[in-house]
Amino acid sequence: MLKTFIGTLLTVFIAELGDKTQLTTVLMASKSESPKSVFIGSAVALIASSALAVCLGLYMKKNIPEQFIRYGGALIFIIIGVYMLFDR
Repeated sequence: MLKTFIGTLLTVFIAELGDKTQLTTVLMASKSESPKSVFIGSAVALIASSALAVCLGLYMKKNIPEQFIRYGGALIFIIIGVYMLFDR
């Protein structure tokens, strides 16, 4: 359980560094009279989006075969990669 927690913590933390959401939060805090409110709002938003992702993952685990999820995820990443390769 601790291994899963630390792996998730590090993965999400590194993925969020320099993310457009983080940059937006920086801009909002720099313009705000209440940076504490910006912090609380962004923290609650991240918690809510993470909760939604976990619920979706649990639903998928119970209702969709694992092999389909693996191949479906791989296919989506390939499509996005090809799109980004040719999008100019």
